[in-house]
Amino acid sequence: MFEELHVENNKKLFRFEIALPSGEYAVLEYRWLKGAMVLMHTLVPKSQQGKGMGAWLVKNVLEYCSAHHLKIIVYCPFVQLYIHKHPEYNNLLPPTK
Repeated sequence: MFEELHVENNKKLFRFEIALPSGEYAVLEYRWLKGAMVLMHTLVPKSQQGKGMGAWLVKNVLEYCSAHHLKIIVYCPFVQLYIHKHPEYNNLLPPTK
């Protein structure tokens, strides 16, 4: 459904984003900590909520991290829930002690 929407890594603003035709953005904000990408917050415009856009964005970010061999630290509850439902991304998380 969202395959036509491009997810861009806006390194200047530390966020992955989808530019929508309305001029709004769906974003997943991140920071860096000791070489790991810290996934902070996912935001989807109200007009797009509940349609799967947030999941599409998170999936693309996790695929990016996997392709670039990045470990992640997850603060965003939406990303935590996505990974819980898609355990194939557990390998991106730091090992638990």
